Amino acid sequence: MNSTEIVKRSLHKRYAREKRFQFYGRAAVMVGFVFLAMLVLDITIKAMPAFSVTEIKLEVALDRASLELPAEGEISRQMISAINFGGVIKKALRDAFPEITSRKQKKLLYRLVSGGAEFDLADRLSADPELVGNDSLALWVKADDDIDTFYKLDTRTSRVDDRQVVMIEKLQADERIRTAFNTTLFSAGDSREPEQAGIRGAIVGSFWTLLVTLLVSLPVGVAAAIYLEEFAPQNRFTDFIEININNLAAVPSIVFGLLGLAVFINFFGMPRSAPLVGGLVLSLMTLPTIIIASRAALKSVPPSIKEAALGIGASKMQVVFHHTLPLAMPGILTGSIIGMAQALGESAPLLMIGMVAFIVDVPGGILDSATVLPVQIYLWSDSPERAFTALTAATILVLLGFLTLMNAIAIYLRKRFERRW
Repeated sequence: MNSTEIVKRSLHKRYAREKRFQFYGRAAVMVGFVFLAMLVLDITIKAMPAFSVTEIKLEVALDRASLELPAEGEISRQMISAINFGGVIKKALRDAFPEITSRKQKKLLYRLVSGGAEFDLADRLSADPELVGNDSLALWVKADDDIDTFYKLDTRTSRVDDRQVVMIEKLQADERIRTAFNTTLFSAGDSREPEQAGIRGAIVGSFWTLLVTLLVSLPVGVAAAIYLEEFAPQNRFTDFIEININNLAAVPSIVFGLLGLAVFINFFGMPRSAPLVGGLVLSLMTLPTIIIASRAALKSVPPSIKEAALGIGASKMQVVFHHTLPLAMPGILTGSIIGMAQALGESAPLLMIGMVAFIVDVPGGILDSATVLPVQIYLWSDSPERAFTALTAATILVLLGFLTLMNAIAIYLRKRFERRW
């Protein structure tokens, strides 16, 4: 066998190995994609019930006698706020089912609607006081979470009585029950009742927390990267700093939570469960990522550009801020956005500083008590009510949507402004 045949055989084997390796790589990508698709599909299926809510139509009597108001005279807002709206809702339910007279059946009847129905009526009358004095008002109120789950999924639970099923069937026959889009999910804060719970408070809390994180970590991280890459002398001290920055990027996030608890809350006395503290803790966690990405972007700028600027008389400062930094900015922004996306998905460090508290009100600033989307998912996943399962999955979808958007922005910036050298 001559050398030419030996080379041909070796080439054939080499090409075969390359094709097998490519096949294994494509197969691995496909397997990962299939598992990811299955995960997203499962979350989506579980989340769909959370985007709709069951409503029951009640004919609410608003005459002065029913509201226990004076027969004559002007009605003030203070008088409206003193009305027993819970009793008004219960009377509307009794009027809808006049055949129900026993005490036990009335209790089951009252459990058809959400406990927040009386507050919905109060808000409606407070917004439009002229409705007071009318004979009746057609009001759609939210159903109780157990009734809501039963009606949407047609799934019986031990908390739905057979007599309540008969009541629901009568409401269906009278076209007084329906499903509508759940606007409360995006307009309300947290609640112990699933049908009244929303993620607006968590979204706003995440916004304030990420805002603090961005304002602290971006300038500090970029400044540190510029100094270490362009100005710092090469000695043991800078080597020690670089090693520690790389090590901090691999530290578990809960360690930063312990550090924030010890320093920001216990030592400086900052408020617990506030976006200010949460943002500072996430800044500590995000800084190594931003510094490493910024240094890589600065290092990618060709030395010829720096040398040309120095050759025409530019100072070291002018070279960095007029030439190197603008050219490296796309990579810096990409790394910063990826670091912020990582911070958005973190929950462990925020649990350590008290952002796991039950927060109903939507935060109005960085000092108000707040929670964030990952912590809200943690809280709802541990709730016993079945309706919270759908809310948890819906919140996961919203969080995944924000993470996907931030990563898409990072990819767009990289593709749009990146230069090939």
